[in-house]
Amino acid sequence: MRAITRFPWTSALIVMVLAAGLIGGCRDTGKDGEHFVLDGKLVVFNYRVATATFLLNVKPVGQVGEGEMAVVSFEDPAGGEPIIVREKIWPNTPKTTIHSPPLRCIVKDRPYKAAIRIENAVGELLQQIDTTITSSEDQSLLPDKPLVTGPFYDPNPEVAGHPGGDLPGQGAEACPKG
Repeated sequence: MRAITRFPWTSALIVMVLAAGLIGGCRDTGKDGEHFVLDGKLVVFNYRVATATFLLNVKPVGQVGEGEMAVVSFEDPAGGEPIIVREKIWPNTPKTTIHSPPLRCIVKDRPYKAAIRIENAVGELLQQIDTTITSSEDQSLLPDKPLVTGPFYDPNPEVAGHPGGDLPGQGAEACPKG
């Protein structure tokens, strides 16, 4: 009893070490074999520039190795071959965001497939995450032409006199059904 009273900081140190061990043991490290978890997915409609893209976020649940890549295969809403995007995963970032190139023919409430391959520096598969991306809106809400152009968002002269960007004789794009 006298040692604890004489050195009160030792008992506080013991409590802090035990608490740190317990808190460290509670960290979410994902399921066995998971290096990353899906941290968000959405369809991004940019009305100003008349584009729609898919966006995915992946978050590491452990150490990220040097040279790791996310290789994503997006289903093309317009049909045809899947769209492949490669994104470097930086070791000290909290998440990696992967954007598709601009897309066309996105339909409301239709799930589009996306497969995320996490590869090491030599291209070996570490993990695969399969998901779908569903839009809450139809791409027909976008204007026919961008409303602005250039780095300073100058008004697009092609849509002068058409404030919504909808041009006569445009917009009826042939897209696959369903």
